[in-house]
Order: sequence, then C-alpha cells, then structure tokens
Amino acid sequence: MHDTTRSPIGMSRRDALHMSALGAGSLVGATWGDGARASETATGRTFGRAKSLLFLWLAGGPSQYETFDPKPDAPAEIRGIFKPTATNVPGVHICELLPRTARMADKLCIVRSMSTGDPNHESGGYWVTTGHPYRGSDMRATHPADWPAFGSVVKMLKPSRTVPFSAVVLPEPIIANPGVFLPGQNGGFLGPRWDPEFFRCDPTVPGFRIEGFDLPPDLPAGRLDGRHALAQQLDGRTPWAKNSEAARQQERTVREAIGIVNSTAARDAFRLDREPATVRDRYGRTKWGQSLLLARRLVEAGVRMVFVNWPREPGDMSAGNPLWDTHSNNNARMKDVLCPQFDHSFPALIEDLNQRGLLDETLVVAVGEMGRTPTFNPQGGRDHWGNVWSFLLAGAGIRTGQVIGASDRRGAEVRDGKVTPSDLTATMAHLLGIGHDAFFRDKADRPHRITDGDPIRTALG
Repeated sequence: MHDTTRSPIGMSRRDALHMSALGAGSLVGATWGDGARASETATGRTFGRAKSLLFLWLAGGPSQYETFDPKPDAPAEIRGIFKPTATNVPGVHICELLPRTARMADKLCIVRSMSTGDPNHESGGYWVTTGHPYRGSDMRATHPADWPAFGSVVKMLKPSRTVPFSAVVLPEPIIANPGVFLPGQNGGFLGPRWDPEFFRCDPTVPGFRIEGFDLPPDLPAGRLDGRHALAQQLDGRTPWAKNSEAARQQERTVREAIGIVNSTAARDAFRLDREPATVRDRYGRTKWGQSLLLARRLVEAGVRMVFVNWPREPGDMSAGNPLWDTHSNNNARMKDVLCPQFDHSFPALIEDLNQRGLLDETLVVAVGEMGRTPTFNPQGGRDHWGNVWSFLLAGAGIRTGQVIGASDRRGAEVRDGKVTPSDLTATMAHLLGIGHDAFFRDKADRPHRITDGDPIRTALG
C-alpha cells in the first residue's frame, strides 16, 4: 500500500499524451473541458443526456443471489431457499423477494458483472464512490490525499444553475462501526469547499424541516443582505483580507449560506408536507422511502446529484448484520426487512420519475460496495464477496430491458462482461455531459483525470 502522505494521483504516460492531444482546453477547473467534450460527443448521442443523477447506495453489500442474480441451477447450499421470479422482460429472472421490481424490469438495466476483488466495505466502497481504487494505508479515517467523491467532482464541473447546492447526501453519510466516517464521500484532496452537502435528517418525522434554512423571525432577508454587504465593505478596507485564501474561503462560505437561505427553490424542495399523503404512502413511510421521495424533489429543484445512503436502523452499530451486511440470518433479514423496503420504494421512485417526465433526464444508479459469498457461514449469513455482484441502472441514456454481463454458475466469479467501479464512474460522467476523459485541477493547480474507466457502452442507448 502507498503512503497516504504522498499524492495518490500521478499522471500516467497515457494521460499526459491524451492531454497533449486535446490541448489545454481539456484541463478543467470549475467547468469541463471542450476537448473532453468533443471526444465524448463523437462516441454517440447519449453524451449529456442526464441533467441529474440519483445515486442509491445499498450500504453493506446486497447478496446477488437474493436480489438480481439468482442461481436456481446451483447446489442448494449456494442458491439458498428463494426461487427466481419472471420479470416483464422475457427470459430475465430476479429473486422472488422483489416482485414489484420484477414487474418494471423493462425500465431497468441489470448489470451482473461488477467486480473489484476487494471484499472490504471501506476500500471497496471508496472505489465505487470515487471511481478510483484506494491507495492509502488506513481506511478507518479520512486523509488530505483521499480522492474526492464523485459528487464533489459533479459539484465542481457541473454545478446546479437553479439551486445553491449541486451535490447532496441523504439521510446520513456512510458510517462504519463503531461510528467511523469513511473516506471517499467528501472533497478529499480538493478540500472541504467541494464537499457535498450532508443533510443528516429523518424525513419520516412529522413537520420535517432542515435546521438552518429559515431565518429567525427578527432577521428578515433584507436585513441579512444588508449585514453581509456591510461585512464585505469592512473586509474590503482590510489589506490582508484581499490576499488571504482563508478570508476568501470564509466569504465563499458565507455567500453560499446566504444563497441557501434566500433560495425559495432550495427550501421548498425539502417540504415533504406538500406531497399528497397518497404519494408519501406510495414511497413507503420508512426513512429509506421518504429519502427517495425527498431525492426526487431535489432533482426537480435542480440538484445535479443526490446520494441516498441506505439508513441505519436503531441499534445496528453493534449488530452482526447491519444494513445489507448479512453476516447472520441472511434469509430472514432479506425476506423480512431489506428486500420489502427496497421493493416498495425503488419501483415507486422509478414510476414517479417516469410519470413526471423526469426519468428521461435523470440517471438512476442502485449499487452497493460488494456482493456476498456463494456459501453460508455457520450463523446462516453470507459474508463479504468482491469478486462479482449486481447493480441497477435506469433513466437518461440507459438502454433498458436488458441484462449486461454474467456471473458463473455459482454466482462466484465474472463469466463475461466484467465491469469495474471506474467504468461506472465513466458512464455517469459521460451521461452527465462531463466526459469520462475530462480532467479537473486540484488546489495546487495539478490536473487529474476523472477516472481511468470507460463507459459501459452496452448500457447506453
């Protein structure tokens, strides 16, 4: 493993040659480069089809067997007790625990060949959320050399034009036992300015509001703007403030905070009480379901990327099978807790986006950081498995009603069509109109390529 005090990203010879071919226009700071855009548009009509991205993080690593890649012909000790069910796409089957998802498979692209070979939540998850393998030595803490989350790159290269935040995390960040904030979900070496907006919230609470969005009754917006203008005048008369990066950062932070408070669209997006009860029921009155509904409202308001993390349940910090991490009682947990929630809320999201005309301009990704072992352990659980697992794509620019890639008969290895998290990142960058071969600059003005992966061409349509 590399020392985390060193810069994790050097420029490869291929990248240097690529930059020379594209010219200086391919180096991006706050916007994506024309050279990268030109090379992407030449690859097909799907470039830039997505105005926004909903990234649904199934934290813990769902079992491929009990979700999207059942193995009915495998021995019982591998396939488990659940049967496959037919979807509305002829010849395509998923697990019987997901009947509603099966009925709208024509709106999905199922990828069954994701692979990292990494069976760890921390480093495997980092690769999926950043598009780059982890090169450090301590995944239980964040470091200044960490790669920025893809949401940070979106925030930098594709900022929202209608609301004051571009990348949002709901309803909580990725937290490992015993309460560790994992790297790969903040601005990393770009610095905190490019962190996504983390909203720790419970959208199921009656009267749900985001703290800090509303001004105190005795401070109207006009008075707040006046105070900000006065502060700017005073700072303008202070010579050191003009040349201080810390002062400029403080001013940016204040300006962005005031922008959020003054943004009616931003505040209104969080007003779940304006949704009809029937719609809220349709999504499910769970933290996961209401977070998906909130994500849809944020996309409508103009947020570019919403990262929805599968929420923890009370007490699962010490449980043996938190989230989708089914180390024990896999069958009962998948049947009684996890699949019912997913199968209630995920189809509701896809159907709602479709009915509102948003699905054609919104890319939806549902993925975890790994799969589960082909066999059960003595506790009736499936353990970590990074060799192969499944995920879903839907929406803008995706050719749906198909399965991409395949695992072997045991569901243990990739049989064909291997996909890596870097390829997923490249696909998202392509569809968002950023370009998978674009570069961005860090605080020291050094260029970095977004990802070394390539778009999943068979998924594009």
